[in-house]
Amino acid sequence: MTGRIERALVTGASSGIGTAFARQLAQRGVHLVLVARREDRLRALAGALTHSHGVEVEVLGADLADPGDRARVEDRLRSDLQVVDLLVNDAGLGGYGRLDTQDPDLLRRMVEVNVTALLHLTRAALPGMLERQRGGVINVGSTAGERPGPHAAVYGASKAFVNRLTEAVHEEVRGTGVRVLLLAPGFTATEFQAVAGVAADVAPAGLAADPDEVVAAGLQAFAAGRAVCVPRVADRALLHAARALPRVAVRRVSGLIHARGGGR
Repeated sequence: MTGRIERALVTGASSGIGTAFARQLAQRGVHLVLVARREDRLRALAGALTHSHGVEVEVLGADLADPGDRARVEDRLRSDLQVVDLLVNDAGLGGYGRLDTQDPDLLRRMVEVNVTALLHLTRAALPGMLERQRGGVINVGSTAGERPGPHAAVYGASKAFVNRLTEAVHEEVRGTGVRVLLLAPGFTATEFQAVAGVAADVAPAGLAADPDEVVAAGLQAFAAGRAVCVPRVADRALLHAARALPRVAVRRVSGLIHARGGGR
């Protein structure tokens, strides 16, 4: 899978998809730089991965909504020492509710983490990768970015940015030896929903993906040089159905689902 990938920096590595990325990359012998706010979790994960797989694991505690912390991660990506070959932008925040009722600071943090940090880290990583003619970026977007999301308007809009940006940059670097992948899962069973205030039963039984399943599909798609990976057949079918329906129907159904999930 990894080719010449020797070291990866993974944001949001303290839980969910980010932790799954760290584990699966370590299993492949890739050294790691783990980034998240919860440094205690990162250190526990780093110790386990070093013990199990013998890889080097660097811990970089950072709040990506904070410009100073974000700059430290950008500097690490630009460093010529222990070069980062693969950037996995997984860190993300969600929030549900009508826009006029949501906490303005949460909305700011959501945009800072989901949009600004992902953009700046990708921009920091690419020049060195292009100079070396190897490496790549995996940006974790979402199927939520492919449709309007009433009661999750800012989250959906932020993921629409990630989805469109990543596809465009994939095309910009095509043929350079650098790969850029949009990994766009649907509903995935992680801590994300609880933190964002989503009801536990919002997804129909069996619809939620497992983080390991999502990551395995993403790494396979990255190795193949693909632009986009929507891991599950069910999610791909829902996207096709949404594109075929009138926009008003998509908005109404999406709004009903998100309201049921806690976005009243």
